[in-house]
Amino acid sequence: MADQQTIEQRAAERAARREKNAKARRAYRAKQKTKRAERGGSDAAAAAAPEAREHGPGRPKVRTGVVVSAKPDKTITVRIDVTRRHQVYKKIVRSSSTLHVHDERNDANEGDLVRVVESRPISRTKRWRLVEVLERSR
Repeated sequence: MADQQTIEQRAAERAARREKNAKARRAYRAKQKTKRAERGGSDAAAAAAPEAREHGPGRPKVRTGVVVSAKPDKTITVRIDVTRRHQVYKKIVRSSSTLHVHDERNDANEGDLVRVVESRPISRTKRWRLVEVLERSR
């Protein structure tokens, strides 16, 4: 019964152990940070600047898709296909969404590959503008 400890003694030992581990973790992370800074001076600057993101404050979203319908005047319907890997099951999951896009010059036809950009609401369903036709359909 000599190895029995009170709750306070166990709590004190646990706090000391956690403090020791935290100190070792801080030292390890500081060492890793200096290694990264020495290894890639330009990479560290590029990683620190988040301007390369696709969408941020004041930056419109840009999507690429295929024109499904070009029947209405100055409007096209674009299908955006997304292929991603499921987080848990690692299976490839395909999904698509359709957008109504404003096409001022009636430039795009069905089957064209187009780039669209987010914009202010143009009508009840149109919130995207055509930027360019990347590839014409045959």
